[in-house]
Amino acid sequence: MVKIDVCIETVFPELSPEEKIAKIKEIGYDWLEMWFPDNKNIDAVAKSLSFHNMHLNNVVANSPDGSRGGSLVRKQDKEIYMKRIDQIIEIAEKMGCNKAITCSGNSLPDLSETQMKDNIIEMLCCVDEKLRKKSFTLLLEPLNTYVDHKGYFLNSAKMAAEIVRSVNSPNIKLLYDIYHMQIMEGNLCSFIEKNIDIIGHFHSAGVPGRHELFDGEINYPFIIKLLERLGYAGCFGLEYMPKMPDHTLSLKKTLDYLRG
Repeated sequence: MVKIDVCIETVFPELSPEEKIAKIKEIGYDWLEMWFPDNKNIDAVAKSLSFHNMHLNNVVANSPDGSRGGSLVRKQDKEIYMKRIDQIIEIAEKMGCNKAITCSGNSLPDLSETQMKDNIIEMLCCVDEKLRKKSFTLLLEPLNTYVDHKGYFLNSAKMAAEIVRSVNSPNIKLLYDIYHMQIMEGNLCSFIEKNIDIIGHFHSAGVPGRHELFDGEINYPFIIKLLERLGYAGCFGLEYMPKMPDHTLSLKKTLDYLRG
């Protein structure tokens, strides 16, 4: 069965990370994810995860524009990025986590699309040895550039899949964000079926608006059934911004919606 996780950054803004963990468990979820772990009390988070028997699927390694943790399209950021991956692995391991999301960075006007794509492949190949030694997985995420991330380079799941297949590592997978890719490309189920072997994680939100999954144009229960038929056993992440004032009710309703 597909595991549903909650991104703690988008819900319960009034609560601490540790309080969010307890609340999300109480609602009925066993998995969660977070963005940058640096500004959190890692020991407290790890203790809360253990106490509530919760599992952390992934954290985020670098920012979409590359200003934090380095950019994959920029060769000069190699040392920054390699050090950042070392740091993220160490932090994540303390919380029992073995995955991190990585972003491409923004497009560089002085480089061609082919050059930037090649730079991403080269950077991921360089970091692969670190990942293998630690049994750690990086999740490469394409994002939409129409609404949320103008200037971001990797806005195509097709290109992201080509990159992951070129690197050809069991420790480097594709993060398929259904919200972002519905905006950019559509044809969701066909892409998933063709590339499920390299997809390591999913993100989701309602389109348009990035709100509740049940309030948009995407048939998410249909996609969940597809993933179960394909044998996907990873996490399906909720990364939506609740429109409902009551986030507890929003998350409960979302879980019921996905489980049918």
